[in-house]
Amino acid sequence: MERLVAVWLADLEVERVDGSSLREFSSFLDALGELCPFVDPLRRGLCLFPMRAPRRFYGTEEAVLERLYEIVERCGLPSPRVGVAQGVFSAEAAARRDRVVMLGEEDLFRYSLPIEELAPKDVAATLRRLGISSVGRFAELSERRVAERFSALVVELHRVARGEQSEAPGQRDASVLRALGRETRDTRGVDEQLGFFGHRGAREQRALAAAWRVRSRLGEAGVLVASLRAGRAPEDRDVLVPFDAPEPRRSPEAPWPGRLGSPTPVRTPRQPLPVSLTDSTATPVTVGVRGFLSGDPVRLDLGRGSWREVTWYAGPWPSVEEWWGVPRRRAHLQVVTDRAEAYLLRAEGERWWIAGVYD
Repeated sequence: MERLVAVWLADLEVERVDGSSLREFSSFLDALGELCPFVDPLRRGLCLFPMRAPRRFYGTEEAVLERLYEIVERCGLPSPRVGVAQGVFSAEAAARRDRVVMLGEEDLFRYSLPIEELAPKDVAATLRRLGISSVGRFAELSERRVAERFSALVVELHRVARGEQSEAPGQRDASVLRALGRETRDTRGVDEQLGFFGHRGAREQRALAAAWRVRSRLGEAGVLVASLRAGRAPEDRDVLVPFDAPEPRRSPEAPWPGRLGSPTPVRTPRQPLPVSLTDSTATPVTVGVRGFLSGDPVRLDLGRGSWREVTWYAGPWPSVEEWWGVPRRRAHLQVVTDRAEAYLLRAEGERWWIAGVYD
């Protein structure tokens, strides 16, 4: 479970009449992005970020916290309560106590918390009547007994108590991202990118908000995402575009005579990798002017002394493009090796290249 830093600004939990609390919280999140770009607002006045990356940069956790307090002071905010612990639930609990939980003491800290800190009032009251007053006592119950006697919510809380789940149900206020998006417009892309079933989950919202925050600092080319464009070969279609770039007007699925069919490689290298293909007599395999191979490929040399035996192949599929000017002649070949690896090779410029890798 990841070690997190939780920052609790109690003065910003309740919105003021003039709406300044949200604005100050939004400005603080932007400033905190200098320390770590993956700042996650949990509720108004409460946010967290992973300790690992900043600690690598600054050297120690103490140095990270010093930098954090400098940012708070620069923003003109009162001193916050800061907690460091494993998981979202423990990190928030540590922040409310202004405590850094030492490595190796995370379980002891979580077990020592009162049950009311984990469970809703009605569930906590029931557990109290059963003699369960702490998170640790709750964690001692077997998962089977909890599932037999309680609802799915309590089962999920039990996983948090045992340290098997980072975040407790209801710990996150989903409206915070929407409010911050209206304030800063950092999450304007969230409304346009829906999940598989037409809705956005909390993870999607957090990822999109983080992407917008990084993009606002590094510029349009600071965050790139994979996209498909029109073309005949996989290496033509796979491209990295700026995050939230407009969709191309022409569909990538438009008719392209001679386009390679399925399956499509899972990975296409940004720079083609040169390889050698030889037959049983160690003679290089080439593609003739009529589109036929000069021999059956039996060995694929990947360079630096690494090679594979070719156990199956299909193709080639030759193509000639831009015939009206300087024509581009190339051919594609699918091969499977003795190590159950599948490659898409491209013959061009009198040599072979890896154009894609199948999984």
